[in-house]
Amino acid sequence: MISALPPVSEMMRECGLEPKKQFGQNFLFDLNLTGRIARSVPDITSIPVVEVGPGPAGLTRALLLAGAPRVIAIEKDKTTEPILSQIVAASNGRLSVIYDDALRIDFSQLGLDTYAICANLPYNVGTELLLGWLHKIYSGERIASLTLMFQREVAMRITARPGTEHYGRLAVLTSLLADARILFDVPNTAFVPRPRVQSAVVQIIPNSDKISRLHDLRRLEQITAKLFGMRRKMIRAIMPNVDWSAFGLTGTERAETLSPETFALLAENLI
Repeated sequence: MISALPPVSEMMRECGLEPKKQFGQNFLFDLNLTGRIARSVPDITSIPVVEVGPGPAGLTRALLLAGAPRVIAIEKDKTTEPILSQIVAASNGRLSVIYDDALRIDFSQLGLDTYAICANLPYNVGTELLLGWLHKIYSGERIASLTLMFQREVAMRITARPGTEHYGRLAVLTSLLADARILFDVPNTAFVPRPRVQSAVVQIIPNSDKISRLHDLRRLEQITAKLFGMRRKMIRAIMPNVDWSAFGLTGTERAETLSPETFALLAENLI
């Protein structure tokens, strides 16, 4: 049984496992926090969960204890196998582990119809993973929800509103495909080793109505990259040959003041 296993920190000591800087590993041992994250996954007891970067399986154990019928963990660091194999053996067939790079895996080949994603993401690849998942959502892959831990600054960039300090490409892309919010903050003291930055758990729920209205995600990425790449300039200075009045704009606006819907309209008509 999962509940009968030794504490994560004890299993790490027994296996000689240490966090690896090259993988951006910061392990979370606090059972209250891992349990809270797992219980935040919508429909946790009725939907398979994909976890990225389980490490010594603190969150993995919490997902299983919260009642996930199946968990597929994707781990790049194979030195975690001595711990993860023990969790697999105690899971009654509910946990499987794939030792590979989550950036390279085709999630559609995991054999799942609809699934949730839950992860304490490695800091060094979190944004790249999220952008990949947004593309999967846009292409029709049935990701029911994403419950993800990021650096707090990244979490704020995902959920930012126009005109605010953290508003940029990530907020625009996310908000045109899904509904996103910060669930709660996680102090750096909860991690081993302790990172310099604070973290936050973000929940992203794909929105089918928004997805159906978005004309072309790649074109949206192009226009947001162009305008946010020089965010302090007026948009007419960045793209001088555009009739901005056709979009209800004067051209004196800056990217950070444009709504996601305006970016979608520009992408549909300009690129």
